[in-house]
Amino acid sequence: MSVAAVLPRPETALALIPERVKRVRAAFDAGRTRSAEWRREQLRALKRLLAEGGETLVQALHADLGRPAFEAWTADVGAVKAEADLALKQLDRWMRPEKVRLAMNVRPGRGRIVREPLGVVLVISPWNYPVQLLLSPLVGALAAGNAAVLKPSELTPHTSAALASLVPQYLDPEAVTLVEGGVDETTALLAERFDHIFYTGNGHVARVVMQAAAQHLTPVTLELGGKSPCIVDADIDLERVARRIAWGKFLNAGQTCVAPDYVLVHESQEEPLLEALAAAVKTFYGDDPRQSQSYGRIVNERHHARLARLLEDEHIVIGGVQDSHDRYLAPTIVRDVSPDSPLMRDEIFGPILPVLPVSDLGQAIAFVNAREKPLALYVFTRDPAHEERVVEETSSGGVCVNATIWHLASAELPFGGVGPSGMGDYHGRASFETFSHRKSVLTKSWRPDLKLMYPPYGALKTRLVKKFLT
Repeated sequence: MSVAAVLPRPETALALIPERVKRVRAAFDAGRTRSAEWRREQLRALKRLLAEGGETLVQALHADLGRPAFEAWTADVGAVKAEADLALKQLDRWMRPEKVRLAMNVRPGRGRIVREPLGVVLVISPWNYPVQLLLSPLVGALAAGNAAVLKPSELTPHTSAALASLVPQYLDPEAVTLVEGGVDETTALLAERFDHIFYTGNGHVARVVMQAAAQHLTPVTLELGGKSPCIVDADIDLERVARRIAWGKFLNAGQTCVAPDYVLVHESQEEPLLEALAAAVKTFYGDDPRQSQSYGRIVNERHHARLARLLEDEHIVIGGVQDSHDRYLAPTIVRDVSPDSPLMRDEIFGPILPVLPVSDLGQAIAFVNAREKPLALYVFTRDPAHEERVVEETSSGGVCVNATIWHLASAELPFGGVGPSGMGDYHGRASFETFSHRKSVLTKSWRPDLKLMYPPYGALKTRLVKKFLT
């Protein structure tokens, strides 16, 4: 398998960007996006885009990332369709005002919470899942009744071009627009006023996004990453564990924000686990993963060179084979890794898996807690008490027990980070809430009209209120 030649960097004329934002702002201000029917129409149109343009997107993903068709259909196209299906099914319930029981001091009256759209939202997506991570947030934005500006990654130019062609064909062009480009175009977008910014990517750019958002007091959702650990207990089926870890790690050639970043295994199981991982990789990708139709490529030469440097002087158990021209890096497992090595400092974001032994569960928990809070945490155990201990004593965006990645695949579960791994969450109902304002509404009865609350107050009223409130 090989990847296509890289297209020129996609771009949008900078002079057009303010006009596009102004156009979708006008559509929102005119009330175009607020009705339930408009929301349903856009969600149905997005499903048609995926059905009719799915093959175009899959081919673009292969050209950019060497993405196997199976992974592209499931992790990108299928994931967005599942979000749209759920939103269409639940939209009436999500939009329904929420009744609130009022306290005695404000009765008689009625309280309710009304979800209203925020306005014009900006969605900035990364390159690793360039369809899913652009269009899944859009599902929530549309369901909540917003207008949207979409910014795909310039590092996946084939996919960016495909999306730029498809989006205006299917979605309301007055209320949804797409801007292609890199740093200059993103900078121009961030200079505009938005009502919410949804960014998926790395922490460095997230700080730039937050600084720009602060100029307009714009709220942000940040979906970042981090070194997501796997904890493997002593008494466990290692063959099954190895398959599940290897699948989650080497999916998309390791370029997944919730990919297992390193493994902490009970020292008694280190050797057997390494053997089981090696066997799983061979089963998945054969003797030469370079020839496998099920294994992808690194996004560009810069990231390939970064990953190659991480392997310098490391003890490679399997893999390590590289071809910069093809942007190929074999599924690689390393051992005897120093906790202070470059591999253990930052998120790897590639097909390299360090395996480190620990003496017990407590040491594994301490190791995780000594580092930044990860986006995901994986624990493999047969013991419910060990499962609960890991959940209770660690902090992460999400936890997946006896599997990897699957918690992200559920539209019913909110997905997001904590601390350096992110801010806010989405998927399903959480996406609708992220792009909505929960407006409190209190309707007061005309009777009785208690004159006790009106001036002049006097000593008697003050005594009565004091007695009532204390």
